Amino acid sequence: MIRARITGTGSYVPEKVLTNLDIEKFLDTSDEWIRTRTGISERHVVADGEYTSDLATNAARRALEMAGVDAKEIDLVVVGTITGDYPWPATACVVQRNLEALNAGAFDVSAACSGFLYALSCAVDRIEAGRAKKAVVIGAETLTRIIDWEDRNTCVLFGDAAGAVVLEASEGEHGVLSTHLHADGTQLELLYQPGFGTRLMPSEETLAKRDYFLKMQGNEVFKVAVRSLTEVANIALKANSMTAADVDLFIPHQANIRILDATSKRIGLKENQVYINVDRFGNTSAATIPLALDEANRAGRLKSGDIVLLDAFGGGFTWAAALLRW
Repeated sequence: MIRARITGTGSYVPEKVLTNLDIEKFLDTSDEWIRTRTGISERHVVADGEYTSDLATNAARRALEMAGVDAKEIDLVVVGTITGDYPWPATACVVQRNLEALNAGAFDVSAACSGFLYALSCAVDRIEAGRAKKAVVIGAETLTRIIDWEDRNTCVLFGDAAGAVVLEASEGEHGVLSTHLHADGTQLELLYQPGFGTRLMPSEETLAKRDYFLKMQGNEVFKVAVRSLTEVANIALKANSMTAADVDLFIPHQANIRILDATSKRIGLKENQVYINVDRFGNTSAATIPLALDEANRAGRLKSGDIVLLDAFGGGFTWAAALLRW
């Protein structure tokens, strides 16, 4: 059976670090308030002239280097993002140009914080169908450009980053075992960016209402997120005749520590099974899972044959899981 196997991982974060103490200087909040409610101590922020495609390109180059794959061998570039360089073309096209992946198709996936797993699923399907042999899948965001820095309930949560994987067609038991995608558009107003698509265009009124910025009803999102993350993780395990005890490493979307703790407990996972880095990067949306995966990989947390469970929830609402045998 042909599977899509991860042969390289990479990540990139901007140099600038914004700590909770830095935020205290311009916002009515405190380091203690942020840490106790979110688990976040710092996040990375893009510099002027630094864009989502730059983060994505750097992460992809590192993944390609680890895999020992030349960019010209790549058949497909998929980027999960909601903060692309342009409304169109796809940021994946910019990345394809930067990498000189001249033989690759390229497109973006917009599924908010589930974007990387949605993108991964697309690439896995192409490889399993025999339509591609090698793909680069990226989650990349510059969320600090669409958050309201006057809203302490949201701005403290987010940061900028990118993570990437190289997928290659492989025979055997190693690789992505299954992916599972879900959505519920009936509750999109609980977490979304109202402007500026074709529904809500720039105007004096929309600018005054700060409609360009991300909007979130945190308490309601928390309830749906924990339930959905738990359900889709269990679906992935059941589909492969496994239980929480079989999981060697759980890498969930790094939204905030309360969601991570609640989800892990409901699935039945122990602390040593869960990878957490939200304290150092905040919520980087589609980038959180590939960023954490690359960290875990380079730290030696993953060995051949390990079962890895990936789990994400994002605006839309969207949620997804993937189960891998490393």
